[in-house]
Amino acid sequence: MNANRITDNIEPRVLFVDMNSFFASCEQQVNYWLRGRPVAVCVYVGQRGCVIAPSIEAKQRGVKLGMRLDEAMKRCPDLVPIETNPERYREFHVKIIDVLKKFSDDVLPKSIDEAVVDLTRFRFVHKDPVAVARAIKQAIRIDVGDWLRCSIGVAPNVFLAKLGTEIQKPDGLVVITPDTIDAVLATLQLTDLPGIGLRMAAQLERGGVHSPLELRYASPDRLRAVCKSIVGWHWHLRLNFGGEVDMASSAYKSMQAMRTISAEQRRSAAMLMDILTALCLTLERRMVRQEVFARMIFVHCGYDSGRHYADEVRLEIPLQDGVRIQKLVIDRMERFRRQHLCEPVLNAHLTRLCVGVNRFVSAEAVQYTLFEESSRNGGSRFREDKLRKTVYDIKDRFGSDKLLRAAQLSDSPVWRDVIGFGSIKDLHGEETIFGKPDAWETSPED
Repeated sequence: MNANRITDNIEPRVLFVDMNSFFASCEQQVNYWLRGRPVAVCVYVGQRGCVIAPSIEAKQRGVKLGMRLDEAMKRCPDLVPIETNPERYREFHVKIIDVLKKFSDDVLPKSIDEAVVDLTRFRFVHKDPVAVARAIKQAIRIDVGDWLRCSIGVAPNVFLAKLGTEIQKPDGLVVITPDTIDAVLATLQLTDLPGIGLRMAAQLERGGVHSPLELRYASPDRLRAVCKSIVGWHWHLRLNFGGEVDMASSAYKSMQAMRTISAEQRRSAAMLMDILTALCLTLERRMVRQEVFARMIFVHCGYDSGRHYADEVRLEIPLQDGVRIQKLVIDRMERFRRQHLCEPVLNAHLTRLCVGVNRFVSAEAVQYTLFEESSRNGGSRFREDKLRKTVYDIKDRFGSDKLLRAAQLSDSPVWRDVIGFGSIKDLHGEETIFGKPDAWETSPED
């Protein structure tokens, strides 16, 4: 079986830091009364609210991510629901990253609650990575919050270090080396590996790969054939220490904003429209901050019947404006309704709505003279885009609620600031942001 191993004796000098029950732990950190109690962080705490982050204590009582709040309360009657406070979690995230940078210049934020600390270039400064991991745990408790815990994986690459954090929670510390990897993989199933969900596991099993050990020792050519892409080669490299494939810097390849729709929300056409508007403005905010325009819009809707609606719009003129994106989406939905003589796309059976953009063009490369038929209108678009950037600069400086569009003047909970686990590119410069691996699954954003 060792024939496929590319190299041996690779030092475990990559640390993956995964904060345990991060959102809930932040709430417990600032509110002493919540400590030791089962806490559920929710976007809103109505009966049909959704749990987006259960505390360690809540998880032990059977409360799970994505569970409806009324169901969670039945499982755990003394559950304490807390409305989400994104700004608080961002502040804690930044403090944690500052702590990690005391141990290495190579700190790579992976999400709001995860980061990589690469000690490869610091062999003479930090001879024992495990001692560094223990020091990081202590430093977070002392410098950031005494109630915050993290699991740390130590391994020769990012993927295996991430796997280490999944094996032991909370407050775990797991080391994976070339000498121990087989023993670790032998205890796991395919779906225990980060990035392998039920669909990919089924695909691998159809190709004759039934366990993590078989995945490790399958030949690269076989894995590429089974996965039908370069992803198979990436799995070979991850499990055989053949090179790092999960630390390559990348800008956004696409952006998407998604909401799960509650039964109460889907009964109101106005509420559904508010949600669509919120998603489109979320994309606008991200594009402004990343200084890009999109040449493609895509939409996906899921319904309680199991049916789906999907559409994409290729744009001759790149867009960044969320209201224009929303209008295009609505126009396409209305055209679909007329062509198929069916009920509206946004209807009382909608359970999931996702809007996304891709095929980006940098703001510097946008040619405004091509936007409109006349240079006067082109100049107008230029002024609009400059104004949009200025508005978000003001929001960043004084708070996101200081300037609002007219469409946002509502008490609806869909406008409440929310934050996703999957991306923190808006909090850091691009030079320190690294994209999720192709096969890794991320939590829904916004």
